[in-house]
Amino acid sequence: MSINMPSLKDFFKKYEHKIVLVLGLVLIAGLSFQVGFLKGQKMPQNPLIIETSNNCPKIENQVLGAQNQALENVSTTKNKLSQKQDCMFVGSKNSNKYHLPDCRFAKNIKPENLVCFSSAEDASSKGYLPDKTCVK
Repeated sequence: MSINMPSLKDFFKKYEHKIVLVLGLVLIAGLSFQVGFLKGQKMPQNPLIIETSNNCPKIENQVLGAQNQALENVSTTKNKLSQKQDCMFVGSKNSNKYHLPDCRFAKNIKPENLVCFSSAEDASSKGYLPDKTCVK
């Protein structure tokens, strides 16, 4: 230990100013962070309020139009799903296969592409082929 002690003391004497400077900077940074954190805790968190003026009817009409279109899409989707349950077989506009309504492939068909068939003959007459996985 006596060998390392003089060299450690020499190190601190040689770099004393730099060590004090680094420790001072770390202490100031820590105190600044703590003060900012405590001040932020005392600030009230007000909710964000978005105000619109009546001077922009075009934007309001666009928003209302988008909302109405979304509601129409939801009702159309519900109608298609209810139709899908009434169908004996279903197919897609983008495919030439028809499936049973509870088939995993039939569940992947988007409602806007859904085609309903009352029988296998109805599907075949419209050019659709039976899916070998679902229809046997």
